[in-house]
Amino acid sequence: MQTHEIRRRFLDHFVKAGHTEVASASLIFDDPNLLFVNAGMVQFKPFFLGQQTPPYDTATSVQKCVRTGDIENVGVTTRHNTFFQMAGNFSFGDYFKRGAIKHAWALLTNSVEDGGYGFDPERLWVTVYLDDDEARDIWKEEAGIPDERIQRRGMADNYWSMGVPGPCGPCSEIYYDRGPEYGVEGGPEADEDRYLEIWNLVFMQNERGDGTGKDSFEILGPLPKQNIDTGMGVERVAFLLQDVDNVYETDLVRPVITKAEELTGRAYGTDHESDVRFRVIADHARTAVMLIADGVNPGNEGRGYVLRRLLRRIVRSAKLLGADKPSMSEFVTVVRDTMSPSYPVLDTDFDRILGVAVGEETAFLRTLASGSKMFESEADEVKAAGKKVFGGSEAFVLHDTYGFPIDLTLEMAAEAGLSVDEDGFRSLMAEQRKRAKEDAQSRKHAHADLSIYKEFVDRGETEFTGFAELTTEATVLALISGGVRVPTATAGQEVEVILDRTPLYAESGGQIADIGVITGPGLRVRVRDVQKIAKKVWVHKVTVEEGQLTEGDAILAQVDAAWRSGATQGHSGTHMVHAALRQVLGPNTTQKGSLNKPGYLRFDFAWQNQLSAHQLADIEAVANEAVAANHTVNTFVTDLNKAKSMGAMALFGENYGDEVRVVEIGGPFSMELCGGTHVQSSAQIGQITILGESSVGSGARRVEAFVGLDSYRYLAKERALLAGVATALKVPSDEVPGRVEQLVERLKVAEKELEATKAAAVLASAGTFVDKAERIGGLLLVAEAAPAGVAGNDLRTLVTDIRGRFGTEPAVVVLLGDADGKVPFVVTANKAAQDLGVKAGDLVAAFGPSIGGRGGGKPEMAQGSGTDAAGIPAALSAVRARVAEMAG
Repeated sequence: MQTHEIRRRFLDHFVKAGHTEVASASLIFDDPNLLFVNAGMVQFKPFFLGQQTPPYDTATSVQKCVRTGDIENVGVTTRHNTFFQMAGNFSFGDYFKRGAIKHAWALLTNSVEDGGYGFDPERLWVTVYLDDDEARDIWKEEAGIPDERIQRRGMADNYWSMGVPGPCGPCSEIYYDRGPEYGVEGGPEADEDRYLEIWNLVFMQNERGDGTGKDSFEILGPLPKQNIDTGMGVERVAFLLQDVDNVYETDLVRPVITKAEELTGRAYGTDHESDVRFRVIADHARTAVMLIADGVNPGNEGRGYVLRRLLRRIVRSAKLLGADKPSMSEFVTVVRDTMSPSYPVLDTDFDRILGVAVGEETAFLRTLASGSKMFESEADEVKAAGKKVFGGSEAFVLHDTYGFPIDLTLEMAAEAGLSVDEDGFRSLMAEQRKRAKEDAQSRKHAHADLSIYKEFVDRGETEFTGFAELTTEATVLALISGGVRVPTATAGQEVEVILDRTPLYAESGGQIADIGVITGPGLRVRVRDVQKIAKKVWVHKVTVEEGQLTEGDAILAQVDAAWRSGATQGHSGTHMVHAALRQVLGPNTTQKGSLNKPGYLRFDFAWQNQLSAHQLADIEAVANEAVAANHTVNTFVTDLNKAKSMGAMALFGENYGDEVRVVEIGGPFSMELCGGTHVQSSAQIGQITILGESSVGSGARRVEAFVGLDSYRYLAKERALLAGVATALKVPSDEVPGRVEQLVERLKVAEKELEATKAAAVLASAGTFVDKAERIGGLLLVAEAAPAGVAGNDLRTLVTDIRGRFGTEPAVVVLLGDADGKVPFVVTANKAAQDLGVKAGDLVAAFGPSIGGRGGGKPEMAQGSGTDAAGIPAALSAVRARVAEMAG
């Protein structure tokens, strides 16, 4: 049975049983405790936590999930995957244990002809919580499972919670016996490789308190309602029904491995080391494609860092398997072909997904080249010192700075005839993980208590009147201070206000919140910010300036008109810039984020390369031409599918409801899904002036612009600046660029002449140092402080010239500088000195501690820098002592 069919049968089974089918949430979810959605119940958490009333009593879904806590184990075993699909059914105070067990048993054991999966009932085992006699009895009564196939397990295995205070309860897990060839007899307690868990039924009936771990928390008491949350692993069921050994052999994963075999010339299944790399490619390719589809871009922190790491592991694994050219596009294409029947966005948005993945591959291949140079330099130094072990700290730097995995470093070291201090490397890795874990733990917190807003969330959305008016009569529904309802607020107090209706825009969609006032008889309240709770309730953050505000008051809510006017210019200007970008750069230039406020806009978009001045000028021109055309701005509400069929642009990663608001400017010129406030015609935006563009991560760029009066003020300032420069240069304004270019060229020539004069002076001092040479044993030594201001390449040039003046006589030259608080140094030993056993790198080790410095190089020459100029005399003494020792 194909995986897509397994998904469909699950949903059909529960829809026929009266459940509402709910689409998978985006992998990016608004939850402070989650980097990615990692379980099927995540989007239903507000219902389980009592923060919102569910719109249905029962639901079913197949949720996309990503777990990245054990990336290093992916491929090492066949049990770890970063991306998986969790099929689930949920009951919110409807059926409980008996219903959950009956539904699961029927789907698993009903024949394929009857819509089930056709599992042999005799091969199914279950576990229950230690004292859950009720669940045990139901399994016996409803499924006929004998006592010997029902095992009791403790809290760590069969008791579920979210990991923070909130709902919890015992669970019952269903296992499939794969047979004696996969392990020992004795049920799940004996061997969880042979007895594979395929479904977990959570009986959510209690509330837990604080604590850590899976079994070290207090049970506070029963929940007001008993709920059901189940999760069936789609991939696990797939490899059982497809009669293969593991998920990597299934219909949605094996094709990626097959493609990797074609590209590398290696065969899967020949040796464990290669198999691990094949599995890494297959697993990470799926996960990366799904993350990009939901709006994640490679970056250096958070979600972006995880995606970058996955993509780079794919590149490294392919390279280690023997791929001799970029292969990311091939893997992404296979994932599209296999996964798009269940996730059509992979097909419709393929060009963007491919561009992000290939862009990261290209960047990382350049990084690999840089890291390889660093490795070669360190390896040469190790061998020059007569050692055989590549340092653990150096391996860690390669990993941390250049993204080299330890297996790549090990392979390169073996090719160079070296081993690697793996213990040292792993110790540093452990320290890093410990710091990261402690940091994550310090930031992790329980779910914010939003229960105080539940009454108003259940009541329905705050009526937003701000599209039609700036002043609205409203009633105060609640005042909240410090998370507690209060009846009144007086002058000087800062509180949150919930109104039944409001004209003030709540921050969303990149547009910051309106400011304004709330007034009444003897009352004046300043509105500083407006935020949404559960996307439904407008919460006004206010300061009472005069009078007393009381729950139930009839008030007047008013938007600051000047603020709103500027905000609408900024938001509509953002749409114009987006449309202009797509017109100039192409349709793959999709939005990654935005910020708009009065007079200013910032727009992030998918693009790999820096924009040229010509492209920026074209974008600005297209946007301003549309402004000048005075297009009418139309807004209307329609269903999501119809809006998309009309060509309306949506923000990737955003979850939209069934009904959406469309903002259309100039017909096909700009059409986007947007809940923000806008001008009535494009001419009201005013001049758009692009300030510039910059990078905000791999595959993402940012443009910033002023609009309206702010644009005029900026251009007026630039004009005044240009006039001042023209006056200073005594040329007309239109000749300023040419005149400045002439001055720059003259400056470059002067700098080159100065550098040449400086270099000549440095070399002229070489003879002085030759005269100061000391004879120690059978060689000559120059160990001196360098001339003031000589550093970098000049220092290296001087040392090389001094060495050359000694001809074939054994000679060592050591010069230490003092420049801007640093102590640069260069050490060289000619061939004759090396034959006597003198190596430049060994001398650095001798004097480096005196100046707080380190460096490296080859036996012929080494260089580096220190931080303590006061130690130069001691360093020079250490050089003389070490040379004397080397020279015997």
